[in-house]
Amino acid sequence: MEFNTISMIGLGYIGLPTAAVFASRRKQVIGVDIDPHAVATINRGEIHIIEPELDMVVHAAVHEGYLRATTTPEPADAFLVAVPTPFHTDENGQNHQADLRYIKAASEALAKVLVPGNLVVLESTSPVGATEQMAAWLAEARPDLTFPQTHGEASDIRIAHCPERVLPGHVVRELVENDRVIGGMTPKCAEAACALYGIVVEGECVPTTARTAEMAKLTENSFRDVNIAFANELSTIAHELEINVWELIALANRHPRVNILSPGAGVGGHCIAVDPWFIVDACPEQAQLIRTAREVNDGKPEWVLQRVNGALEHYHREYPQARRSDLTVACLGVAFKPDIDDLRESPALGISEKIAGLGCRVQVVEPNIEALPKRLEAPNVALVSLEEALAQADVVCVLVKHKPFIQKTDAVRAKPTVIDAVGLLG
Repeated sequence: MEFNTISMIGLGYIGLPTAAVFASRRKQVIGVDIDPHAVATINRGEIHIIEPELDMVVHAAVHEGYLRATTTPEPADAFLVAVPTPFHTDENGQNHQADLRYIKAASEALAKVLVPGNLVVLESTSPVGATEQMAAWLAEARPDLTFPQTHGEASDIRIAHCPERVLPGHVVRELVENDRVIGGMTPKCAEAACALYGIVVEGECVPTTARTAEMAKLTENSFRDVNIAFANELSTIAHELEINVWELIALANRHPRVNILSPGAGVGGHCIAVDPWFIVDACPEQAQLIRTAREVNDGKPEWVLQRVNGALEHYHREYPQARRSDLTVACLGVAFKPDIDDLRESPALGISEKIAGLGCRVQVVEPNIEALPKRLEAPNVALVSLEEALAQADVVCVLVKHKPFIQKTDAVRAKPTVIDAVGLLG
């Protein structure tokens, strides 16, 4: 099977780098996204997200004629789907269930241009069974074609799941170097998908079933979530016992078989903060540890908020004449991890929003964005430089360990009241 034209459905943090890497191998790549701004930006050879090295790869691919973007799917040999898969909860914030509407919309859109021999790969991190559900939606939209769930190896269309497993900030490199787990709905589906990814992947393409590939990605992120939860819980215990958790972890990690992760303000991003809930939803009685880890990590932002509120209350006791609106809290970082502009499921963003609700002035310092996100648009919130925040803030809350903050560690340390959720001060 030859793949001369590849369609990338979804041009976000995973889709655009994936499209660009295939285009760099001199394959014709058609990127599809519902955002006209993203499409126009890409067609100028520019990028609408922050990711090291990506700007150069996209610029070259567009200007050499191998990558273009559109809002409507066009015929191709293979279709890769990388669209959001959030979860929704009930009115009490419980019963986390996957929201597959974006996959359904993408399936219905690309189904119109399918022809026999096409390969469709779901890259979106999904609950077990989502690839089969996508195949069902495609079959419903195109009854004139056959699909693996009814015709097995003889189907007109091949269907597979290949979850992304890249680190933001290193996406371009890891798309090429990392092994890929490729789950086909049939062995031939997996074989076709392995051939496709073999165009760009220098690591190993490991075939399996679609369900196992889906579960593999959820397992990887749940493993990390559980380990982060241990570190986050340890940080709250150490604080209660008046122990420096950063020193504690460094000492414990000197044991040859101990490797405790660093605590933070919570867990963000579209993967680790979301994927474990898919397992919990599928097997609620069995996934007890995974559920508890999620609850620990989801609870960490509230713990940070309580510390900020405590600092404000202490200030009022020291200066009874001060009004809450007279006090300023600097929130250093609102991205979900260092040195990126991605705000998805960011605990830092949620903490900053709740700090603004305490009635104080809030100065947000986020070097990777140019304007406040809508959630923070309020009269008492401003996006400022680090220098301005350090000059004016009564309380500094370090929420993300961005490199510019590390470079100014001594200046942050000099502030009388610092809530350090990420170990900037050590």
